[in-house]
Amino acid sequence: MSLKELLRLDPEAVRRTTDPSSLDCSSTEEVDCLTGFIGQERAVRSMEFGLSVNSKGYNIFVVGNSGSGRTTYALDSLRKKAKEMDVPDDLVYAYNFDNPGEPVALFLPAGQGKAMETAFENLIDELKSVINKAFEKGHYEDTKAQEVKAFQEEVNEKMEEVKAWAWERGFSVKRTPQGFVNIPLTDDVDEEGNSIRREIQPEEFEALSEDRQKELQKESEEISQKTLGVLRDIRDKEKDLKKKISELESEICRNAIQPAIDDVRERFGVNEKVLGWIDAYTSSVIDNFGVFVASARDDNTEVDFSVYQVNPIVSNDPEDGAPVIWETNPTYYNLMGKVEYESRQGYLYTDFNKIVAGAILKANGGFLVLDVDLLLRNFMSYEGIKRVLRTGTLHIENLGEQYGAVPMSSLRPEGVDISVKVVLVGTHYLYHLLQYYDPEFRKMFKLRAEFTSDMERTSCSEHQMAQFITTVVKREKGPHFTAEAVAQVIDWSARLSGDKDRLSIQFNRIIEVIVEAITWAKLDKAELVSRGHVRKAIEETRYRASLVEERIRRAFVDGVIRIDTEGEAVGQINGLAVIDLGDYAFGHPARITANTYMGKEGVVNIERETAMAGPIHNKGHLTLNSYLGMKYAQDMPLTLSASISFEQNYGGIEGDSASSTELYSLLSSLAEVPIDQSIAVTGSVDQFGNIQPIGGVNEKVEGFFAYCKERGLTGSQGVIIPHQNERHLMLNEEVVEAIEEGLFHVWKVHSVDEGIEILTGIPAGKPNKRGNYPKNSIHGKVKAKLKKWMKDAARIHKEMSGTADKTGKTKKNKVEEQLR
Repeated sequence: MSLKELLRLDPEAVRRTTDPSSLDCSSTEEVDCLTGFIGQERAVRSMEFGLSVNSKGYNIFVVGNSGSGRTTYALDSLRKKAKEMDVPDDLVYAYNFDNPGEPVALFLPAGQGKAMETAFENLIDELKSVINKAFEKGHYEDTKAQEVKAFQEEVNEKMEEVKAWAWERGFSVKRTPQGFVNIPLTDDVDEEGNSIRREIQPEEFEALSEDRQKELQKESEEISQKTLGVLRDIRDKEKDLKKKISELESEICRNAIQPAIDDVRERFGVNEKVLGWIDAYTSSVIDNFGVFVASARDDNTEVDFSVYQVNPIVSNDPEDGAPVIWETNPTYYNLMGKVEYESRQGYLYTDFNKIVAGAILKANGGFLVLDVDLLLRNFMSYEGIKRVLRTGTLHIENLGEQYGAVPMSSLRPEGVDISVKVVLVGTHYLYHLLQYYDPEFRKMFKLRAEFTSDMERTSCSEHQMAQFITTVVKREKGPHFTAEAVAQVIDWSARLSGDKDRLSIQFNRIIEVIVEAITWAKLDKAELVSRGHVRKAIEETRYRASLVEERIRRAFVDGVIRIDTEGEAVGQINGLAVIDLGDYAFGHPARITANTYMGKEGVVNIERETAMAGPIHNKGHLTLNSYLGMKYAQDMPLTLSASISFEQNYGGIEGDSASSTELYSLLSSLAEVPIDQSIAVTGSVDQFGNIQPIGGVNEKVEGFFAYCKERGLTGSQGVIIPHQNERHLMLNEEVVEAIEEGLFHVWKVHSVDEGIEILTGIPAGKPNKRGNYPKNSIHGKVKAKLKKWMKDAARIHKEMSGTADKTGKTKKNKVEEQLR
């Protein structure tokens, strides 16, 4: 048996299929729904342990690729755990009667926050009514009138005493708008001749002697001092009166409101802080009873009673357990909360009723789930989360206060103690990025729950996949899948994993196929989803995304892109590349050519010289120089110049999966042996000529098959792959059928020697004891060519450095003339 036949893969080796009979069901109607989570034992154990640790810093980072079910599982696990936990208290912000700029944070049992809000809204109306009625009663008016009357009588009595005393001193005391004045009196007779005392006139006062005027002024000052003393006593009496009236009003108001206040105290006075606030509330109502009376008597009176309300910003259901908050838009304000403002006649206004809770407060006492990618995209969100986890306290602060150009006066709500377990969901890249750049990250997120994208393919896991399909079918209320359709989904899952012995658990993509297969079955009005419907769903998904692939293939069919799928050529070979569009990847061949000639430049990669190649590709190229040196330069210097190019490549290239392909074209050119163009090659090579595995093997094989099919399958076409990639083969049914019919082939190789023999039909050759290769082998031909070039180079060098001949010209000059 030839090496080519020996290394050819059988149809069974290029695709592992699921036997429908191994599922022990005729359809998913006989299969139970999936319970639990499959294929993520490592993540499950990490999550279970993480939820059991309550120490500081044991927050969880769920690591995995999108579509692996990481967020769904995290939420399900947290909700299950949360139901076993105590329900946290409601959080209510209330007016601070001692310091209005710092609203008070009050905690109430779960479910009481909204009830307190309603109760205090109703309490305001009740207070208006009872206070108004209390002050309409006669007792208040009578008592007040008696106190005022007694005060007025006492004032009148004292003022009369002052006036009498002044009269005896020869003065009259009168009240004027400017205050009390003292006017001297003089003796006189009336018209009837009776003696009277009258107020002295100004001209009469002026006519008095200076000494007499001074005596009167002195006596007036004494009277004024007496009057002032009496007035001070009156003011003290007035203060006492006001105090008595105030005490009376307070007593009446307190007695009126006490039943209503006692009711709210009994309902909501669960701790000392709330009781203290209710006491301050009561005092404020008593101090401002007048506004309640005015509002009750006139509905048009505009009075702001908002200070007597409460703002429940976090309300929990006492039957739901601890909260699990999944914040899908983690902006700073959505996480930390904010103080809102409203415009009133051109001015911004706010109060404690405009405090809004963020996700952290809502999750307090429970769990907060965040997508780390979205978290890092929002300004200050990640820093805010870290600050809360570091300090254990949340202060609601608007960013404008911290970063505004002009400081703003705003509310500073009382800080709240936080006890929350944060669960971040993200990719491996972001996890390691945070570990590297943030020294605090490791302290705050001590646990990692890592999700994988595939699981081992066993009879148990295949049955679990059938259960998963049943779950989706019942959720979508669609027709059930036949056993053959289930087997087709399992096979596609293996293809998606990139390994025939594993199953992908990228559930979002698997669900897409299930849902679309259900849709195709409904369009066919089928009672069950068949294998054909699943294939249809996969093919249609591929078709919708394959526009770029079709355009490139059309260019090949039209001759714009040159790819030879038949014949032979020296120094030319078909390599294979994969184009990944994100949601769709496809393979296509690339023509690789090599030219070799005398010189000392070594192997030159045209893509590398034009900066169109990436570092990994350049590494693979440099490996070729090392291989040539190891293989042919052990007993002679390597005299070689070669250039390798990916023809019609205009978009750059990366990866080392074509390094073996480049080497084959180089050996073909050196040995002057043609390569079979009906065979494409993929595979990396090391310095010793061993073939190494590559990625995208299915796409590459299928891509070359599609090109060969366009020109017509000849039965000699196929692809050489690394032997390690045999386990990754899950080729589509069309390629498998072609292989079964002998129209297409796949070979696995371990070394360059095996590959070059398949490509040329000539053995690579093994060195004898003296290190020489057989003349008719590939290595023998290559070494012979290199030896010839070395000798020719030495001869030319010797001729060009010779002495002058008889004509006076050196041999060097003669050679130069010939060259010219």
